Amino acid sequence: MKLFIDGEMHEATFIKRHNRFIAEILLDGERHLTHVPNTGRMRELLLEGARVIVRKVDNPLRKTQYDLLMVYTQRGILVAIDSKLPNRILNKAFQEGSIPEFRQYNYVKAEVTFGKSKFDFSLSNNNSNALVEAKCVTLVKENKMASFPDAPTERGTRHLLELIEAKSQGIEAAVFFIIQREDSIAFTPNQEMDKAFYGAMLKAIDEGVEFYAYNSIVKNNTVKLKDRLEIRV
Repeated sequence: MKLFIDGEMHEATFIKRHNRFIAEILLDGERHLTHVPNTGRMRELLLEGARVIVRKVDNPLRKTQYDLLMVYTQRGILVAIDSKLPNRILNKAFQEGSIPEFRQYNYVKAEVTFGKSKFDFSLSNNNSNALVEAKCVTLVKENKMASFPDAPTERGTRHLLELIEAKSQGIEAAVFFIIQREDSIAFTPNQEMDKAFYGAMLKAIDEGVEFYAYNSIVKNNTVKLKDRLEIRV
């Protein structure tokens, strides 16, 4: 399943991150501010001097005229950092029926509320319903293990607890970790970063919540799901 990313792409050099949403880049010898569409830390990626891919945005109302969409690792692996990509990828995959475990659902609705949380998708057919949450993964450790989160996430932990409740009510519940790079061999929750999320994931597995992890092939203007990976907890 391949997703095309529209827009005018440019290669630039990363200088520094000003805050969660704004970074500074060097493009054609000039400094520019760019929007960062991911609030994660990404400290292993957003290094001074890193090669990045930005998209030109022609909107005079915006403070920044570029979006920082991708970063090359020091080993030359291209990583997509846009945290909205997993939603777009999964929406297309569910619509096309390209994920075997969910082909039985013929109706897809985005952004649904259950309990006190908003989930990315509700899937349904005449007989059953499912809640699905998508997580953007950019961190791959030296052992080639993809891991989430890269910063503490109370919201992520709450999502898992709400999915446990959904499961208890007879609703299928699932989490997709979309690893937006191709150099990972398996996925593991980042216990060192967030023990609460790790504990909630263990509980969710015991209660029947389903977990999936896919890595991706990333090009300048495409992201394609590659392999379903083993999840190690």
